[in-house]
Amino acid sequence: MDPATITGRIGYQFSNPDLLRQALTHRSYGASHNERLEFLGDGVLNCIIAVELFCRFPQLAEGELSRLRASLVNQQSLFEVAQRIDLGGHLRLGEGELKSGGARRPSMLADALEALIGAAFLDGGFAAARELILRLFAQPLATADPDTLGKDAKTRLQEFLQARRIPLPQYSVIATAGEAHEQTFRVECVIPELNIRTHGEGSSRRSAEQVAARHAYELGSQA
Repeated sequence: MDPATITGRIGYQFSNPDLLRQALTHRSYGASHNERLEFLGDGVLNCIIAVELFCRFPQLAEGELSRLRASLVNQQSLFEVAQRIDLGGHLRLGEGELKSGGARRPSMLADALEALIGAAFLDGGFAAARELILRLFAQPLATADPDTLGKDAKTRLQEFLQARRIPLPQYSVIATAGEAHEQTFRVECVIPELNIRTHGEGSSRRSAEQVAARHAYELGSQA
């Protein structure tokens, strides 16, 4: 684990490096692990995202705000953020978890990200945790759209293509990793007519397809 690398990636320098070390320690590695920090980080993350959505969308009712928050704060979205900062490369795991691909497991990466947020909250307070979360979730927050509530990425992409009389995309699994009970899937989404080829990873084929579809939709709508 290189503290300088991960703090550079997240844009936050810990005053107490022990908190960072604990946040990146899985229970398989040692007794001072990150599960309590994960609990704390989950609460802080939900609170800050809720406040941000409340301020950004004053017209939305409680139920709509709850659904929008759920679309931003879930295992798959946390996994994607963790991947972007290469969090798995900094986790301290026991030998068994290392061999079984724990550093790439969506659930483990999502938990570690929450622990990192909890550690930042204890280290720097609410303001520091808020700044960290807004940096990490800048792109998901920027693209949060109440008008698409209830529509997943594959549905949005399908409607986009049908409106332009373009054939539906082709999805295929190109790689799997991990144990049979907790695999990571890598899926490719191809739209030949738009020269689009995107990839997504997830804890199931469906979640990986959703990620790939979202990337394809973003590319297609920018064309």
